[in-house]
Amino acid sequence: MGHSDRESLRGKVLAVARVVVIGAGIVGLAVAARLAARGDEAVVIEKEGDLARHQTGRNSGVIHSGLYYAPGSLKAEFAAAGARTMVAFAREHEVEVVVCGKLVVATSPAQLPALRALAARADANGVPARLISAAEAREYEPHVRCVGALRVESTGSVDYAGVCRALSQIVTDRGGEVRYDEQYVGARTRGDGVEVRTARDVLRADALVACAGLHADRAAVAAGVDPGARIVPFRGEYFELTPEASTLVNGLIYPVPDPRFPFLGVHLTRMIHGGVHAGPNAVLALAREGYRWREVNARDVGSALSWPGLWRMGAHNVLPGAREVLRSLSRRRFAASLAELVPGITAADLVPAPAGVRAQALSRDGSLVDDFLLRTAPRQVHVINAPSPAATAALQIAERVVRELDAVTR
Repeated sequence: MGHSDRESLRGKVLAVARVVVIGAGIVGLAVAARLAARGDEAVVIEKEGDLARHQTGRNSGVIHSGLYYAPGSLKAEFAAAGARTMVAFAREHEVEVVVCGKLVVATSPAQLPALRALAARADANGVPARLISAAEAREYEPHVRCVGALRVESTGSVDYAGVCRALSQIVTDRGGEVRYDEQYVGARTRGDGVEVRTARDVLRADALVACAGLHADRAAVAAGVDPGARIVPFRGEYFELTPEASTLVNGLIYPVPDPRFPFLGVHLTRMIHGGVHAGPNAVLALAREGYRWREVNARDVGSALSWPGLWRMGAHNVLPGAREVLRSLSRRRFAASLAELVPGITAADLVPAPAGVRAQALSRDGSLVDDFLLRTAPRQVHVINAPSPAATAALQIAERVVRELDAVTR
């Protein structure tokens, strides 16, 4: 079916397409491009006026290696593969990319057992990494402070917005369409197709794929699908180092993760377009698109606070959670965390940078959904949980989504 076909439904225009994809972030566009490459016309609908406006366009641009994730998980499998395929895609489509490697550094002897465990996990996940001494670490990062480190060779940086533009071009070159300023309202499977309602149109498609990110659970509910979890937004706040301080960092420097907390901790990342990103910390956002403390959405706050899983998670993370909030409110504390990695960084070296919001799926029992989560229904696939390393693994996620789509449209 072609997107030029039209028929009327209840007085509205009914556009017809093979597959409707909700969301013009990197996962939605990767799915649409994968469909287009095999000859399936896709129409992407996006509520914003451009692509990559939220999670994709507000992250640090890191290509993750697959180091941190549980062996056998989709995250581990997809990130390790994505570290290769994302680099290859970027180079093929002339998107700026660099593979510089990174250091995970132990700043005290007490962290060395966790560092060794991380090295064992890297080996289990097929990630090229090796333990090195403090002296060897300083050959890569002369200003780093550590007693030992893990050198990870496959980590890099890429222009993810540029990747999205290349994916969008694939979609349109193959006869598809990316429709901006198109607010998704709901969908229903009806017989041998799906009706997708937007604020201004009704689209009739053979199938629907929802990659709605921060609104993934609501998109599923609006399509009659139980998401199985609720999205709780966590804001990641960043700074950039001043030009003078940025000379202290050559590449990427990460701390040994705190096993009590689900996020990686503040780190230092040399960006693809220059400069050094510092952060992020992680605090509960007061809106799903709340990039500042003052941005509050009553519906979003109510959704988070009414979910018992949030309270159960909070009860198990009181101290690390309080530490994140205090660091959010104090530039001095933020700088002190960075100075544990690179001594000499002070509050005066930090310049505020745009924040991001992570869409984290949270179960009712308080456990974080720790892997990519897809939910399916007849002629529908919903990507419910796709936090980091989803950008790295977008091409692998797209392959999996298309396989699931084939299974529910037979």
